[in-house]
Amino acid sequence: MTNSSTAPSPHQEQGNPWRESLEQRLRERMRELIAQVLEEEVEDALGAQRSQRAAGRCGYRHGSKPRRLVLRGGAVGVAVPRARCLTPDGNEREWQSQLLPRYRRSTPEVEQAVLGVYLSGGNTRRIRAALSPLLAQAPLSKSAVSRLVARLEEGYQAWQKRDLAAERIVYLYLDAIYLKVRSGGKVVSLPVLVALGVRAGGEKVLLSLATAGAERTAAWEGLLENLVARKMGRPRLVITDGNAGLAAALGRVWPGVAQQRCTVHKLRNLESKAPQHSHEALREDYHRIVYAEDRAAAERARERFLAKWRKPCAAVAASLEEAGDELLTFYAFPASQWLSLRTTNAIERLQLEFRRRVKTQGAQPSETAALRLLFGLLASGQIKLRRIKGFRELEEKHEEAG
Repeated sequence: MTNSSTAPSPHQEQGNPWRESLEQRLRERMRELIAQVLEEEVEDALGAQRSQRAAGRCGYRHGSKPRRLVLRGGAVGVAVPRARCLTPDGNEREWQSQLLPRYRRSTPEVEQAVLGVYLSGGNTRRIRAALSPLLAQAPLSKSAVSRLVARLEEGYQAWQKRDLAAERIVYLYLDAIYLKVRSGGKVVSLPVLVALGVRAGGEKVLLSLATAGAERTAAWEGLLENLVARKMGRPRLVITDGNAGLAAALGRVWPGVAQQRCTVHKLRNLESKAPQHSHEALREDYHRIVYAEDRAAAERARERFLAKWRKPCAAVAASLEEAGDELLTFYAFPASQWLSLRTTNAIERLQLEFRRRVKTQGAQPSETAALRLLFGLLASGQIKLRRIKGFRELEEKHEEAG
């Protein structure tokens, strides 16, 4: 039986002159549209059309310059108008297009595609191979990829120094995530200190990332002081994993701030001090504390827990007592928010997402690369942060306080 299909095979389609002609026509049309848009932009800036005599003219043209622009359908050559604009003080300045900024050689969509492959674990060779079907007429050079990655580093530096006064942070999650990094010829587990805030509208926002040799008081104090220097206000509640160095740093920077110990971290601590066969009973008793209907019921459940476990497993009881009332702080907040406020799971999810995207890379080559990569995943939208549970009630409380 013969194949009656008239659809061209992929190999035939690649050499199809009709397709090549169509793509050429599309690029030609795109070049015309870009030229028209740039022409309208420079006319608006000068207050006059080409060769027009107008009383309100505030500059003049002086030719054009060629620019090669990489689009999703390939590369096109465009002529970017040049002009001199008059300033209010009588001086002149070179006109710069806002639609096609200086030194831009590709559209944001192409740049996002490049960074997307890079942030998913690709090196320069993989990026060029992955995007070759998209940019068949404009292959990327190593220097082009390097420039985009360098811009990501510049974006990280600006983000790390940005003013936080307008963020209106009400809750603050603090925890460390551990990344595999090459250091001194060895692969080590590097702690990255993470500050994740919750705005008055309930949106989570990453505030700061900082590497440290260990989770010591000095390291955490440096991160907190950086937040204060960037004008972040004192939060209503800080959620932590109970790290002693972090607790000491909070006491120095924000004395008396309300703290919530992560209930998941504490359960892990309790289980580590109990024999394996008792874990199920221990979890049931512990859940009666952290999933109680209110603070009073939680305190009664805690007393029953201590009475039951103090004699057979004193270390478990001592570990629970060590957490004190910071394990129950979340009960003072709206019940609709308890699920979000009693753990540091929001930060742990960042670590899971990060590991999922870089599992093919192994260790990061440096601390800088690790921070840049984690920031890039968030900045590019590959990792999304959701609002906390009960955010509507949080907005209402903030409006009342205001």
